[in-house]
Amino acid sequence: MRARSPAAASVWDRVSGRTRSVLAAGLRSLKPPLAPGYYEELEEVLVAADIGPAMATRLAAAVRKQTPRTEDEARSALVDAALALMSKKDRKIVSPETPGGPAVILFYGINGAGKTTTAGKLAHRLKQEGRKPMIVAADTFRAAGIEQMSAWARRAGVDHFEGKSGADPASVVFDGINAARSRGSDVVLVDTAGRLQTQRNLLEEMAKVGRVATRALDGRPYESLLVLDAVLGLTSVVQAREFNKAVPVTGLVLAKLDSSAKGGAVIAIEAELGVPVKLAGVGEGIDDLAPFEPEAFIRSLFES
Repeated sequence: MRARSPAAASVWDRVSGRTRSVLAAGLRSLKPPLAPGYYEELEEVLVAADIGPAMATRLAAAVRKQTPRTEDEARSALVDAALALMSKKDRKIVSPETPGGPAVILFYGINGAGKTTTAGKLAHRLKQEGRKPMIVAADTFRAAGIEQMSAWARRAGVDHFEGKSGADPASVVFDGINAARSRGSDVVLVDTAGRLQTQRNLLEEMAKVGRVATRALDGRPYESLLVLDAVLGLTSVVQAREFNKAVPVTGLVLAKLDSSAKGGAVIAIEAELGVPVKLAGVGEGIDDLAPFEPEAFIRSLFES
């Protein structure tokens, strides 16, 4: 297994503090791997760390299969087992070149998950990388939604396109993509309206937004990022499952992955859906958005 770079360690060792502290205390309290009842206790520790009963059982079984004799061997087996459950799909957001027009990223999620903040942070990051992003404010029904997104665009120093309050979000997306094309923007970041995973009619509206984006792009693919509040833990698994049914999700963003987050749910989400976490919000500042590194993250959880 590769060692983490100091830069990676400095980011991931300060996030998911709740999960890390629970795991650290629980793993320290375990009897030796060869002692009776070890694997039952290991499952209990993993469940307490928000990894979920099903994933805890799978991880414990994978560790048992390696027949570790020492604590270090057991931890190494646990890291390997967790990494094996993570998605193997590409975690890149946009390619350096997008032939045929702007790359488009649609942000989905429930109200309060962190869509607007994530779009603003990513716009800032892309600008620093030499891209020309435009933010499209398509959250036309939430009070002050357009204003908040426009404020983030100004903070990031990027172009933006505003829909009128109450306008059809799909039409705003269509017009915004065309505006980006005419203005020479190469990446379009769309802040969509928040939707609860239980509101099937509203989820269908999101599917409409996706179809319209496809039409505006002449059939070219786009990125659909589901923003999840990392503080919610396993509740995010249910959200991801239902959103993925309505809108094929290409990637996940874990917002608020700070000291209070329940980061163990990441393993359950990626294992069930096969959808990779691509970005993580690791603080409140405009620079606090990091490309997700599964190996560094898993090591930060189990090797603390």
